This record gives sequence, C-alpha cells and structure tokens, in this order.
Amino acid sequence: MSIVKNLARVREQISAACAKTGRKESEVALMAVSKTHPAAAVEEAYAAGQRLFGENRVQEWEAKSAGLSLPDLDMHLIGPLQSNKTNKAAAIFQAIEAVDSLKIAQRLDKAAAELGKKLPILIEVKLSHEESKHGLAPEDLPALLEALPTLGSIVPVGLMTVPPLDAQQEAARPYFRRLRELRDQAQAKIASITQLSMGMSHDYTVAIEEGSTCVRVGTAIFGKREYPQP
Repeated sequence: MSIVKNLARVREQISAACAKTGRKESEVALMAVSKTHPAAAVEEAYAAGQRLFGENRVQEWEAKSAGLSLPDLDMHLIGPLQSNKTNKAAAIFQAIEAVDSLKIAQRLDKAAAELGKKLPILIEVKLSHEESKHGLAPEDLPALLEALPTLGSIVPVGLMTVPPLDAQQEAARPYFRRLRELRDQAQAKIASITQLSMGMSHDYTVAIEEGSTCVRVGTAIFGKREYPQP
C-alpha cells in the first residue's frame, strides 16, 4: 500500500466528482483521517503535500503528535468530545468538528479564550437513527444557533454528519442533501456557517455531488484500520 498513490487516486476522484457537477476543485477540501494509524503515516501523507488531517480521540492525537514537527499541519478533531477533554482539545487541535451541545460549545469557548485563540467549530448533526451515532438532533439546532453568537472565542463555520453505517453511495445521498438544507437554514442566522463536512471513503463522491466542502477520507488513503485487541 502506498499512501502517496492512494492520495493521488482520491484527489483524482474528487476532481472527477467536481467536474461532474460543475464545481471547482478548490471548493472541496480533502481531510486525511489518520485515526488508529501511526505517526509515520501522518508524516508520509504530509510529505506528499497533505495538510488537513482528522483524528477521533484527543488522547490519541496528543500521544501521536508528541514526536512530530510538521509546520502548518491542520489537525481537526472529528470524534465525539467529552466535556473533561475540552481544554486539551482546544489546545492541540486547529478546529473541532463534533460540537453537539451548548455545554461543549461553552467549555470550548472558555478554553479558547484562555489560550487567546479563535477556534473554528462545526456542529455535528445526527441524521441517522443509529444509537451508536453522535450529534445534535436537527430539531435542537435552532436553539444552539441562537446561543452561539454570545460566545466570542469560537467561530461556527459549518455542519458535519455521518450517515448510517450501511448507507452505501446512493443510500447516503438523502442524508447529505438534508445536511445541506440545514446548513442553508443555519447560514441565514450565522453567516460564517458555510462548510459541509460530509462524505467518507465509501461515499465521498456522492457527498461532493450534494455540496460537501470537506470529505473525511481514512481507509482509502491509509488502508484498513487496525484496532488494538482487548
């Protein structure tokens, strides 16, 4: 497996998906999801020109990044965030993509203020009925949007979602379309909400067709994930 070749292949497919819908390639960012993969894999992708990455767990990236020195690396937290990890998350990530409650938003805002930084956030919306999925219910989104402008150190920039695990390609399309509708509604209230983080290794071309501005690709770049045995 070559991370360099995989990255090139994914970028070609992103280009083709953009061409199919008349979009510019510059409208779609590629996030390399490096969760469970070693620091060496991040370095290899970085050497191939990749700068935007995603990790699921605060403690995993904290440990993995200890031996890395990669200028302008843009690492986002894309997994669920526990309230007791907000201070560390605000310090070691460049953006948080899994904000699903006002409590988490407030804690991130406080942590970012203490760090003297403006922290971009995306709101995770749960459109799947799977219990294993995280995120804010669509009906709870308006209330959160009303509260966010009072927080001065976080910047809401978009929405993200994860379709049901078994939703392959076309089956995932309605979920992407729904998130785009919610983004448009949210943008009417908060102008900075422009991004749509949606689409993974098995469905990112469909996500692009439905308006994704960032696809989160792991397996198609780094190969199958290897989880530690219990």
